[in-house]
Amino acid sequence: MKHIIIYTLLLFSVAQCSNELVFEEESFQKTTSLPCKEDCPSISVKIPVANAVPVVADSINKKVFSVLKEIIYFGEKPYSATNYNSLLASFIDSYEKLQKEFPNDKFGWEANIEGDVKYQSDALLNIEIKHYTYTGGAHGYQGLRSLLFDPSTGKSISNDELFNDKAAFKAFAEKKFRSKYKIPTNKSINSTRLMFEKEKFQLPQNIFYTDKGLLLYYNSYEAASYADGPKELLLSYTEVNDYLVVK
Repeated sequence: MKHIIIYTLLLFSVAQCSNELVFEEESFQKTTSLPCKEDCPSISVKIPVANAVPVVADSINKKVFSVLKEIIYFGEKPYSATNYNSLLASFIDSYEKLQKEFPNDKFGWEANIEGDVKYQSDALLNIEIKHYTYTGGAHGYQGLRSLLFDPSTGKSISNDELFNDKAAFKAFAEKKFRSKYKIPTNKSINSTRLMFEKEKFQLPQNIFYTDKGLLLYYNSYEAASYADGPKELLLSYTEVNDYLVVK
């Protein structure tokens, strides 16, 4: 334990001197206190927490937490939790209230969230949030969230800020998307059972920077049904570099 503490302090000191962010994984778990025989309702969260550069780290950590609040809740609006422990407790509390109200019903609630720093450069930091939640019904919901930050300030970068000409990039991406999924150029984007709103191609809500290129990731229901699953399009940086403001 002594060696671990010394190593952590050294790591922190190096980060302070170089003014670089350091991420440490933190884990949180919560299981219902109500009696259950198997598959007891539970929630687990593993998330990268930034430190070493206080103002920048605080901005990143607050954004990550706010996104998890959008993912982990039951009801009409997110919980008012202010930290991860209270967020998980609120989720389990929602289950227990429902179980007490309907004691003869079985509610196999579950939530698993994992965050990871997927890409980091001088100009951009990309954190991926992989999530799965089930609160009853035919199936749960799983997906990926991409959080983009300016590593020098900790401020979020929106998808609109990525491109010097979003319309031109969108047209380029549509050609690539149609080619990958074999959608004729003279037919509707939804002609092969896709579900784009108003039958018009749109860029996804989540765009990832990866070592291999720019990943356009469409979660279930965004471009296709749950049964058809998520859709994705990987574009090499050689192809998209001219469109990118943030590289």
